[in-house]
Amino acid sequence: MFKYILHNRTFIFILFIINLLGTIYGYIWYGSQLAITPPVFLIFVPDSPTASLFFTIVLFFFLFNKNAPFIEALAVITLFKYGVWAVVMNILTLIVDGSLSWQGYMLIASHGAMAIQGLLYAPFYKIKLRHIMVAAIWTLHNDIIDYVFEMMPIYGSLTNYMNEIGYFTFWLSITSIFIAYFLTINNHQIKP
Repeated sequence: MFKYILHNRTFIFILFIINLLGTIYGYIWYGSQLAITPPVFLIFVPDSPTASLFFTIVLFFFLFNKNAPFIEALAVITLFKYGVWAVVMNILTLIVDGSLSWQGYMLIASHGAMAIQGLLYAPFYKIKLRHIMVAAIWTLHNDIIDYVFEMMPIYGSLTNYMNEIGYFTFWLSITSIFIAYFLTINNHQIKP
């Protein structure tokens, strides 16, 4: 029953619209940071909206009963990574500052949902090891851009903890890659 709902065209279309609007909002949210970002790094700065964009493309393909394995691998890894990352960063902001704006709570809810939705669609992905490898390179390269070239998202009061956040983010990337592998490639290999 649950798989039927996830595979239902109307449900997929609704998710497509929600993710498309969320992606647009995300790029707008990053507007002030993108305005001061050197052009060579622009594609790597808006992490969450780009993850959402990958999933929006996946949903678009699903509407036509098609798969896009490279985009699926990018979506499942980055949705989980940046969904969890934003939840943790907003909770840390609450701890450090003692309060959180309504936008912070909205980001916790929306990014938590973002992390979950990518995983829920794992049974429908047609990912192979080469797709995971390309997505893993993209993801780890993005960490280098963020924390070596200091193009990470600006989180006000957390700026003092960038080394620790970079370390956490690296291991979150590794975890996200392994989760994607386990839910797609490894899971498909153990089915009869």
